[in-house]
Amino acid sequence: MDMCKYIAKRLLLAAVTIWAVATITFFLMNMVPGGPFLSEKAISPKAQAALEAKYGLDKPLMEQYRTYIVDALHGDFGDSLKQRGRTVMAIITSKFPVSARIGGLAVLVSLLLGIPLGCVAALNRGKWIDNVVSVFTTCGIAVPSFVICTMLMYFLGVRLKWLPTFGLTNWKNYIMPVISLALYPTSYIMRLMRSSMLDVLGQDYMRTARAKGLAQFMRIFKHALRNAILPVVTYVGPMMAYTLTGSFVVEKIFTIPGLGSEFVGSITNRDYTVIMGTTIFLATLLILMNVLVDIVYKIVDPRIKLK
Repeated sequence: MDMCKYIAKRLLLAAVTIWAVATITFFLMNMVPGGPFLSEKAISPKAQAALEAKYGLDKPLMEQYRTYIVDALHGDFGDSLKQRGRTVMAIITSKFPVSARIGGLAVLVSLLLGIPLGCVAALNRGKWIDNVVSVFTTCGIAVPSFVICTMLMYFLGVRLKWLPTFGLTNWKNYIMPVISLALYPTSYIMRLMRSSMLDVLGQDYMRTARAKGLAQFMRIFKHALRNAILPVVTYVGPMMAYTLTGSFVVEKIFTIPGLGSEFVGSITNRDYTVIMGTTIFLATLLILMNVLVDIVYKIVDPRIKLK
């Protein structure tokens, strides 16, 4: 019963947060100087008035806001102002799977590499492998993703010609974008796991397990890992945010036809409906992921009190 109340409360807070994001995004877009139909080729005032009437931009601001929120609740973010004949939801559904594949692979690589390597570094504290992991994590956290993209493209794509540098035609095209996105979260997870595992290994119950003669494999995986992994579970939510927002730059550099590239292009083209729809969609996804992480955290650690 407590769990159900907790989930209901988190979902209610998530709904309020999504509404706040949608409201702030809508009014910020309307505060931007100029308009979506301004371009290098000037149009007559009559033609601009006709376009504004077509998209409902000639109505009072609060009426536009009310209409937009009601339509958004039904999954309708309107039509694109620049891509004539295409709705914002159609653009999102066609582009997001590409970004999701790259981001999902980056998250998977980060977890599969970060957790075991962090444990290995903790179990070999002070040895050469621990020093190598420390150097790797420092570089991975300090170097931004666009620098990693440029270095990978230059060495692996241009100099060695091992990998393609643009598009998504086959599995090789995923390697450099996934590495660029996964490097930072992998390094952060390794650092989290190392510090958390060192703390757990020094606890009394670990010394008791060792004194009882329990095998090292059982001590690590049955007792230490379950408690040491809790900070990583907490980090999964922000990691999802990083992979989604970080993919904007990565997709642009590698010319990947994903949602991130579409979002950057919509800002350049002043396609306000695409900007608002994409922002609300990504915010909703991230908020729901954080709710899911909170629930999983409670399942992993029953000691957490639900309030």
